[in-house]
Amino acid sequence: MTANHDTIPTTHIGSLPRPPELLDLLEKQQDGVDVDQDDWDATVAEATRDVVERQAEAGIDVANNGEQSRVSFNWYVADRLSGIDGKREQELWADLQEFPDYAEETFKTDVIDLSMQPVITGPVEYTGHDEAEAELAEFRDALSAADADFQDTFVTSASPSVVTATHVDEHYGDYEEFLFAVADAMAEEYELVAETGATLQIDAPELLTVGHTAAYADEPLEAVEAATRLHVEALNEALSNVPADQVRLHTCWGSYEGPHHLDTGLAELLPEVYEADITGLSVEQANPRHQHEYRAFDEHPVPDGWTLIPGVVDVKTNIIDHPETIADRLERVADAVDDATPLVAAPDCGFGTQAGLGMVDPEIAWAKLEALDEGAELAADRIY
Repeated sequence: MTANHDTIPTTHIGSLPRPPELLDLLEKQQDGVDVDQDDWDATVAEATRDVVERQAEAGIDVANNGEQSRVSFNWYVADRLSGIDGKREQELWADLQEFPDYAEETFKTDVIDLSMQPVITGPVEYTGHDEAEAELAEFRDALSAADADFQDTFVTSASPSVVTATHVDEHYGDYEEFLFAVADAMAEEYELVAETGATLQIDAPELLTVGHTAAYADEPLEAVEAATRLHVEALNEALSNVPADQVRLHTCWGSYEGPHHLDTGLAELLPEVYEADITGLSVEQANPRHQHEYRAFDEHPVPDGWTLIPGVVDVKTNIIDHPETIADRLERVADAVDDATPLVAAPDCGFGTQAGLGMVDPEIAWAKLEALDEGAELAADRIY
């Protein structure tokens, strides 16, 4: 991670708005329609170059490829893991089940339907080397073509437990066996990314969202803590060959505009998250349900040597966060952590975690990132 005590660098959480022509191709792929490979390659390359250039224009210091070629932050693994075939309807989160009319109209798009989960029908192994290497090459080419001087770059990858949480197991029959099989498979992707020298970002919302899933909504806190502990254990196994100082982790309560009234509090789960073999942690702090939880970092101090990446821009509304508001959020977090803990400013989550389900207009998303840069400068002037 790149951070110091004179400035507050800016980053984002990975997914950025995709252009309409790319969304059209992704929709065709999801519908089983053959897509011309040359058309696909050219469209992805152009989209990746565009998001890299726009990150530089917005003042982003730690950049990535915007996940342009992925249908989602988690279900992209269907192109990289064996044993996935078909889909099955599953229950949405427990908080949404209390508001079914809202959920029905909000969580289906032309590209993706969040109520339909891919099914695991055979052994899970990593088969996505070509796809991963192509994505990494596209990012390198875009960086070479851009007139930009980023402090660092990062590449996102799904955690083992977000894969198991969002795929239906019809092969293993035992959750732990399923989880650790996925961990062994995803380890290959983590190592591929690490070999490029980029920071590896593990996307692991399930570390916090587990408490409001249908399976755990009525369970005691101890059961939720145990689930998070198991998921961190699997992640650490998958990261065993990746240096911790090259890994940051993003966790959240789900990047969706919903009630969130059944979310587990941050303070309850931070001690479990702190067991991860990482050195950078991204957590929501702009979400209206969780803005007060900066206090959790005082109650449970960030481990020595870690960088904290607080989310200080809301990704669920089209209101452009005022730079002063962003600075206030950063100041609250800075007051709660040890003076030695570096900060990197970020949005709460991605702006395009599921293709076609962007809650924020693309141009407003970029305006929010510009406000992030301005707010981080204001906060650094006040804090340092």
